[in-house]
Amino acid sequence: MPSVPPRPAAAPAGRPDGPARPATTAPGATAVPPRPATAPAGATSAPARPTADPAGPVSAPADAPRRPTAAPAWPAAGLREPAGGPVRPAAGSAGPAAPVRPASAGTRPEAAPARAMGAPAVGSVRSRSLPPYGHSYGPGALPPEAPVEVTTRLRPVRERRTGRTLAAALCAVLGFGLIGGALAGVWLAAAEPGKPVEPAGYTEAKDLWHNAPVDTLFPRTLAGPGAGPGGATRTWTRIVVAPDAPCTSAVLAKGLLATVRPLGCERVLRATYTDATASSVITVGLVFTRADAATQRTLGQDLTTRLGADVPPALAGPGTVAARFGAPQRAGWWLNAPTDLPVVVTAVSGFADGRTVDGGPVSADRAMTANRTDATAQSGLGHEAKGITERLVRLLRTAATSAAKENAR
Repeated sequence: MPSVPPRPAAAPAGRPDGPARPATTAPGATAVPPRPATAPAGATSAPARPTADPAGPVSAPADAPRRPTAAPAWPAAGLREPAGGPVRPAAGSAGPAAPVRPASAGTRPEAAPARAMGAPAVGSVRSRSLPPYGHSYGPGALPPEAPVEVTTRLRPVRERRTGRTLAAALCAVLGFGLIGGALAGVWLAAAEPGKPVEPAGYTEAKDLWHNAPVDTLFPRTLAGPGAGPGGATRTWTRIVVAPDAPCTSAVLAKGLLATVRPLGCERVLRATYTDATASSVITVGLVFTRADAATQRTLGQDLTTRLGADVPPALAGPGTVAARFGAPQRAGWWLNAPTDLPVVVTAVSGFADGRTVDGGPVSADRAMTANRTDATAQSGLGHEAKGITERLVRLLRTAATSAAKENAR
């Protein structure tokens, strides 16, 4: 072990002078030579220990340590406040902090970097993030509670369907159009009573005599529910069809011919039917005219009453049950002039066995009178004459409407 030089008697520089401590040696120990007052030649002298931090703040006097007035402001990044709050010096501690020992002998410590006013020295405390405003992380403190999300259930919104909206709009437009058209028609009819609006299919009905098939105008079988006495059902079967004929006295009664000729009588179509029992026969006629709508309205008002005993001629059919049907066998008759069609429908009925009727033919409205006891009323020939004309008018309306729709396409 190398020998240690003896400690110099004089006190090191910077210390206050005092009495020299006598050197004592323990018994049996090797005496340590005294440290020389000056360093031996060639040896590097150790620098004197600094008395204070060269770059640090000036320490307060040892006899009057001061308590910091306020906690230092901690920077937002890098440093954090210690867990227990800012570090305060202990009460009654001696003066300034101990100086920092240099890293190696013979070199002066580098000056500490300047720190912000009120900021703590780097490395003096353990860093920690700052708590939110109004909270503190003391011992046993719980972290702030996360906000609870409140969700309100909203009413579901149906998906809009463009097709449905367009359909509703189209229906509304069509509805308003139909209502407006009807109101306009009523207004025009009221404003010009001399020129009524022509019914649908009126013009097409004038040409049905040569445009419509014979089975459309005169079906082979014609049903008459409620056409018999007491609402009995009647069924008629066609047995004779005459070719179309001009408006002459051979096919028309004198009174009717005189009435329709000024209107522009076009053609007369006739056919003969028999009932289901083949005991009665009925000749029907369709008289087509060129009358306008206003004239037809006037013509249809009580035509049978105005003409009086103007019985239509009968159409016999050789080789059929109507072979003996002639003028003496006519029993009941009827005329029907619809206001919406330029046509007059005639009908005359009689017995199929060729018998004559006492008192002559009567109109259907008289034959249908209650408490009548003559053969025409009892056999229901008046009911059949009126019922078959009503069925033929319905067929004519259907045919005229269909022709109008075909022309509109």
